[in-house]
Amino acid sequence: MDGGGESGLAAAASSAAPLLAPEARRRFRQGCPGCRLDEVNKTNTGVPYLNFFYIWVVCLTAALPIQSLFPYLYFMIRDLKVAKEEQDIGFYAGFVGATYFLGRTISAVPWGMFADKYGRKPCIVISILSVIVFNTLFGLSTTYWMAIVTRGLLGLLCGILGPIKAYASEVCRKEHQALGISLVTSSRAIALVIGPAIGGFLAQPAQKYPNLFSEDSIFGRFPYFLPCFVISLLAAGSCIACIWLPETLHFHDDDKAESIEELEAQVRGSESTKNLLKNWQLMSAIILYCVFSLHDTAYLEIFSLWAVSSRKFQGLSLTSQDVGTVLAFSGFGVLVYQLAIYPFLAKYVGPIKTFRPAAILSIILLSMYPFMANLHGMELKILITMASVLKNMFAATITIACNILQNTAVTQEQRGVANGISVTLMSMFKAVAPAAAGILFSWAQKHISGLFLPGNQILFLMLNMVSVIGLVLTFKPFFSLPNSTRHS
Repeated sequence: MDGGGESGLAAAASSAAPLLAPEARRRFRQGCPGCRLDEVNKTNTGVPYLNFFYIWVVCLTAALPIQSLFPYLYFMIRDLKVAKEEQDIGFYAGFVGATYFLGRTISAVPWGMFADKYGRKPCIVISILSVIVFNTLFGLSTTYWMAIVTRGLLGLLCGILGPIKAYASEVCRKEHQALGISLVTSSRAIALVIGPAIGGFLAQPAQKYPNLFSEDSIFGRFPYFLPCFVISLLAAGSCIACIWLPETLHFHDDDKAESIEELEAQVRGSESTKNLLKNWQLMSAIILYCVFSLHDTAYLEIFSLWAVSSRKFQGLSLTSQDVGTVLAFSGFGVLVYQLAIYPFLAKYVGPIKTFRPAAILSIILLSMYPFMANLHGMELKILITMASVLKNMFAATITIACNILQNTAVTQEQRGVANGISVTLMSMFKAVAPAAAGILFSWAQKHISGLFLPGNQILFLMLNMVSVIGLVLTFKPFFSLPNSTRHS
């Protein structure tokens, strides 16, 4: 789950860390947009609601393409006729899902450097323009390689994740920074609801809504263009909103003393990174975070493919609309859980004590998934929706606990670098997960019988093994609990 893996304290701190280094003392410089904004924030003590609204819209539209394709990805690969057999669809779908995360992993650091040198606003605008262009082209894909390339370029050029969090912290006064960053993470959580709904309900419109869309129209000839087109229209609206976003970067050279301070800070940061890599409390927490991020991303890929695959391969034969509904309900359920239920759970039980029970319950729940193929109709839809909501609630509980463990394992001054290491490694695991999941899914469909277990049960067993590995890593000698959380 993209929003679960990247949401919360760790993702916010890490993505923004390179862009939020301690500032040296600055004098006001005429014509510098950063100085001008600082002066505005000195006089305006209120919350900059309009700027925050623009940030929320920009983050939402940038996150929508991540989740929207999963309800229809199986059908899209089938229609592109790249798979020689139906069982090979999952293999090819996995690489389409992986290319976005791979592109984002490669470009994350360069985009941070670009935003530090040329400004946050150009980075944000280019990222939104990439959504408009490459998300639209993805919907118009006529070949498998066109889908791969456009999806990869979207991940490569949409470098908004780190800079937008830095921007949300810089555009307001210090007392409003937490609200700004929370808007970024909440918008991505909303995308977990809206994205699958758009993909599920708007894909193949000529088949679903023949009275509105004919087979000869562009939406009939390109059945997966409409959901991409709608998201691109929303992105175009948010790109227009960027006109009113002020730049926050200071475009002037600091004096010699300040430059020396920054150079010394960089040297200290390099030494700090080396020390953090030797901090086993931190690294054990990061390893857990990476393992469960891999599991969550692989689960989303496998679930989306399995739910729409044929009954003859022990799938559920659901439509893209059904899958979009299930994923949207799951996203909404997690949002409600995080806002209304989890705070009370953390208050009375503690955030760390919920970790292992959530992992165990997730393993038990996932082991029941293959048997849902014996259900039909409304009974199946209700049960799979409830199971999906619970699964994502357990995943959110684990992710939040991992974030807390990482941030309590280091001092406040080290958290930026520590979370930078965390998200870099997590992104690499997320890039591998969809491709590995697609290969495993394709193999399982080719081995429905003839092994010690049916292929679909082996599929979920292998997925559960990732959680089992994560669970084992929570015990000594693999895991060292930070002192501040021993009694949580």
